[in-house]
Amino acid sequence: MLPRMGKQFLVRMQFNWRPLFQGRTLLLTNTLSGGVLLALGDIVQQSRENLKKPGRVRDWRRTGCMFTVGCSLGPVLQYWYIWLDGVFVGKALKTVCKKVLVDQVVASPFLGMWYFLGMGLLEGHTLSEGWNDFTSKFWEFYKADCCVWPPAQMINFYFLSPKFRVVYMNFITVGWDVYLSYLKHRDDGQPTEQLSDSSGADVQQEALPSTKPLEEEA
Repeated sequence: MLPRMGKQFLVRMQFNWRPLFQGRTLLLTNTLSGGVLLALGDIVQQSRENLKKPGRVRDWRRTGCMFTVGCSLGPVLQYWYIWLDGVFVGKALKTVCKKVLVDQVVASPFLGMWYFLGMGLLEGHTLSEGWNDFTSKFWEFYKADCCVWPPAQMINFYFLSPKFRVVYMNFITVGWDVYLSYLKHRDDGQPTEQLSDSSGADVQQEALPSTKPLEEEA
C-alpha cells in the first residue's frame, strides 16, 4: 500500500513540476532559483554573524544584492551547460571527465569573477575595487571550489537530464553560497597592535644613544 502511494505521489509531483522545466519557463526557473538560493545562503551566513555579534543588525540590502547576482548567474549557467553538452555528447565516463575538467578550468574562475565584480558594483564599489577583491581572494576561493564542485559535477553530468542541471547546481550551492557570502564580506583588515606597559600607557621605543667618537685631548 505504502509503495503504491509513494509512487503515485512521485508521479503527481513530476506532473505538477514538469511545466517549470520546459521551454521558456526553464530559463525563468533557473534564474529565480539562482537568486533565491544565493540569497538564502547569505541569510544563513548573516545569521551566523549575528550569533557571534548579538548587536549586529541584519543587512537586507546585502541579501538583495546576492539575490540579484544569483539571478544573473542563472541564464549564464543554462547556456553554458547547453554549449558544454553540445560539444561533449554522451555520458561515457571519459566524456563526463572532460566536461568536469573544462567546467572547472573555464567556468569556475569566470563565475567567481562575475560574483565578486557584480557584488562589488551593487554594493557601490568600482570595478577596480571589485577586481582587487577578487584577485586577493582568488586562490582561497579556487582551492575550496576544486574540493566541492568536481564531485558535484560528476553527478550532474552523469546522472541528470540537461534540463535539471542548473536547478541541481543551485540547490547544491546553498552551502557553497554561505561560504561565498562569508568570503566576500569577510573583513581582512588587521588592526595595528600597540605595546603597552602594565599601567596601560603606550610604550614608545627609546632611541639608542648615539655613540660619538672620543675627541683627542689637546
